[in-house]
Amino acid sequence: MPLLVFAVTGMGGVGKTALAVEAAHRARTQGWFPGGTLFVDLRGYDDDPVTADQAVLALLDALGVRDGDVPPTSERQYDAYRALLTERRDRMLLILDNASDPSQYLPLLPGTDHHRVLITSRDRSDALPVRLIDLETLAPDDSVALLTRALHDTDERDDRPAREPDALRELADLCGHLPLALQIAAGMLRRRRHRDITSLVAEIRETGDATTVLDHGSPGTDLYGRSLVLRPVLETSYRRLPPEHARLLRLLCLAPSAETGTEAIAALADLDTESVLSLLEDLAARYLVTPVRGGNGTASALRWRLHDLVRVFGAGVATGDAGSREEGETARERVLEFYVRWADAADDRLQWLPGREEPERFGDRGQALAWLDGERAGLVAAVGWGREERFAGAAVRLARRLGEYLDWRRHFDDLITVAEASREAARLVGDHHGEAIAWNNLGNALREAGRTGAAIDAHSRARDLCQTTGDHHGEASTWNNLGLALREAGRTGEAINALTRARDLYQAAGNHHGEAMAWDHLGVVLRDAGRVGEAIDAHTRARDLCQTTGDHHGEGRAWNNLGNALHAAGRAEEVIEAYGKGLEICRELEDWYGEGQTLSNLAFVHKAARHPGEARAAYLEAADAFTRANAPTEAAEARARAAELPE
Repeated sequence: MPLLVFAVTGMGGVGKTALAVEAAHRARTQGWFPGGTLFVDLRGYDDDPVTADQAVLALLDALGVRDGDVPPTSERQYDAYRALLTERRDRMLLILDNASDPSQYLPLLPGTDHHRVLITSRDRSDALPVRLIDLETLAPDDSVALLTRALHDTDERDDRPAREPDALRELADLCGHLPLALQIAAGMLRRRRHRDITSLVAEIRETGDATTVLDHGSPGTDLYGRSLVLRPVLETSYRRLPPEHARLLRLLCLAPSAETGTEAIAALADLDTESVLSLLEDLAARYLVTPVRGGNGTASALRWRLHDLVRVFGAGVATGDAGSREEGETARERVLEFYVRWADAADDRLQWLPGREEPERFGDRGQALAWLDGERAGLVAAVGWGREERFAGAAVRLARRLGEYLDWRRHFDDLITVAEASREAARLVGDHHGEAIAWNNLGNALREAGRTGAAIDAHSRARDLCQTTGDHHGEASTWNNLGLALREAGRTGEAINALTRARDLYQAAGNHHGEAMAWDHLGVVLRDAGRVGEAIDAHTRARDLCQTTGDHHGEGRAWNNLGNALHAAGRAEEVIEAYGKGLEICRELEDWYGEGQTLSNLAFVHKAARHPGEARAAYLEAADAFTRANAPTEAAEARARAAELPE
């Protein structure tokens, strides 16, 4: 017989019971259930959960069957319960709250489809067809509204939310937007009414564990008589896990970022992909992890996200004793080596030139970039592990392989984070070569962030380290980047000298790829100095060397810079051709920033030639390219210039 059964599911503390009760009240007000509502708390996650046999007695009592009228056996009690529901013509709502296992509620379902059933659970069950209502944590704005309303309901004069909007929002973030945590936090703020919200935020940040702070200051019970505590909610969910699931959750809480790919988790747990997928799907059914679909839609591309409070709790369990700590440290070593291996392959693909060995795994730049994009948060965070001596060597190796990617995608904040962590890790293990690379990458990121003086200092430190260790290739790279930073500082003569030094070192080493890059940068500075003829020659040499080595990306950059020099020389027809060649290569390689630069240059040429329509179109295309390249300032500038021109 068909039943209309609904299940409200979600992690502990997400508000399932509150939603069920509120829905029941509203439905009753609307007259949907004239027969009334039956409510049973099955206490499924307590140490002593309510059985169906116990629950049916409570339901019979609510239906008026008491004392001597109660049938003597469980079987007859169920028969009597279903008979009473069948006889009732007024529709009723049955709420079976907090169920952890289908055995708690399956015997309690009515033997008729006349009534409705609402189940709440932290587990998604496939025991019978139900209409699922999955609850997620609140949106940030809703979390802030909940806290504000909770304070104003107690005292409408409480002006802390208005005085401290940033602290209120940070508190909501620290609570993981989980209604139970927010409710506890609101209770603590009510009790600490003479203290600022900032004080509670600082307390949580200092401990690094919201569950400890909130449980310590919990105001007691909620409207349903349940204790307002976080940690026991998480502990009961964890204790009910089978050993292999509990192990995976513990280790996953040690992953470098809150969202991790399936393959990285498999490395972390030392399992094959299929085995780890099965375990993760079980954890997702218990609302302890959340699947996030990856780019190509395959199972292995799935990513898995942990709620912040689950992550903090699990990390605490994983470091609770010596055995667990060693298990966790070994797992972290595995995932770090996993990241090193594939970041190495991805970086090889990004820097691959014809004649070199084909990189492992990634068949083209797009595949390498897609993997790096997906794992970026974990890769950056994993380099930070290098501050611990056990992981320092691997962290330095990983950082070396992220510089090109982070620069290409213009994630300069991440590049600064990686470079600084790598520099500390290299110092920890006495790796002067790794330290020099870190200083050099840091200089590039600082220059892009507009911190030119700090960039010059960073590149100078990198150069000195390379000279000390006799690393001529590294020294050439640092001279090259130092030249760019000096140019940004307006120190043109010094920039020319630095770039000339880089070119000579690359030539001496027979490094044509590096020599081409140095020639191209030298051409830019020569144009700044008004030496346009020399600049054209430098960019032409760079272009020819790139064509010889098969460096398509470098060739596109050289064409664009050659166009700039030709424009300065007044050679208009050659300018358009040069920009066209550069634009074609940028689009082929999905170099969005380079495309934006070339289109902006082309727009300027059209504007100078009094072709406003063509100039406006090029600026708008440039704005789109800059937007894709994560360069909002340049995109806004291109749009503003387009707006100044007639259509």
